[in-house]
Amino acid sequence: MLSLEEAQSRAQDLVSAARKAGADAADAIYACNASTNVSVRLGALEDVERSEGEEIGLRVFIGQRSASISASDMNPATLETLVERCIAMAREAPEDPYAGLAPEDRLLKKRPPSLDLTDEEEPEPAALRERALMAEDAARGVPGITNSEGGGAASGRSQVALATSHGFAGAYAGTSHSNWASVLAGSGADMQRDHASHSARHLRDLDHADAVGVRAGQRAVARLNPVKVGSGVMPVIFDPRIGSSLIGHLVSGIVGPAIARRSSFLLDQLGEAIFDSAVTIVDDPLRPRGLRSRPFDGEGLPVGRRALIDAGVLTGWLMESASARQLGLEPTGHASRGGSGAPGASVT
Repeated sequence: MLSLEEAQSRAQDLVSAARKAGADAADAIYACNASTNVSVRLGALEDVERSEGEEIGLRVFIGQRSASISASDMNPATLETLVERCIAMAREAPEDPYAGLAPEDRLLKKRPPSLDLTDEEEPEPAALRERALMAEDAARGVPGITNSEGGGAASGRSQVALATSHGFAGAYAGTSHSNWASVLAGSGADMQRDHASHSARHLRDLDHADAVGVRAGQRAVARLNPVKVGSGVMPVIFDPRIGSSLIGHLVSGIVGPAIARRSSFLLDQLGEAIFDSAVTIVDDPLRPRGLRSRPFDGEGLPVGRRALIDAGVLTGWLMESASARQLGLEPTGHASRGGSGAPGASVT
């Protein structure tokens, strides 16, 4: 895996090549990752998987026309062809009055904040196997568990580098560690399945494999003998695992592209109470060791902690630059992007 400096240089070199080839503006994003995953079932090793990958994406602008392209082959000849094709595509693309890089005066100018996203510990496959076995054994040890779909453990490392032709260049890395188990309780038509998992940036923050396994077993057993609830008005308690999907519905309604297209179900709710006053939802991309934390957004803008819902009230939209221009607003540091395509908007 490249160093952060090498990853950043790779993105900068591609941007420079695009400018030399005739692009008025350009940005490039480089991403790479490597991970090891070990799974077991019924006390026996089932699979050991090692994956590595890298991708680089280029976006170019010719006036108000733009195009993007990506590749996983880092051969210099391939990247040269990548630039040529992207320039040719942009020249044939329709004009978009809102297309362009992020406002230069909004770019992150100082050193990106240190968020402690990387761990020096890299477990060997044998250690991952032991964790996987511990998770499954603990799950199978819960009274009422009758079968297992397996246990697993994984570790990984990733890097992201972004460069633009108007002055931004930055890179950051992250690590991940995880344990999981999935088991079945009961038998026949009454059999129930459930699972548990936990992930952390640092190994020392990871829930012990035993605890993850017990949680999986208890969840499966708790599903046995369900009772149908009668109709009525009553409070509902959502399992924390449902939280992300509930918030996902909210986010889909407050991202810039949905607002610009007027396709959001929350279009006229800005400043209105859409939750109970006891509900506050905070997006914090600067949380140390956060699984989704990042020091800058997908366009090179600084990020910050923000209450999306404050005491039940919707406080604003999540803007990347194109939607912000269309709506006459400012980008909010929520741009997200992959190897190809224009940036979208998302939370961390």
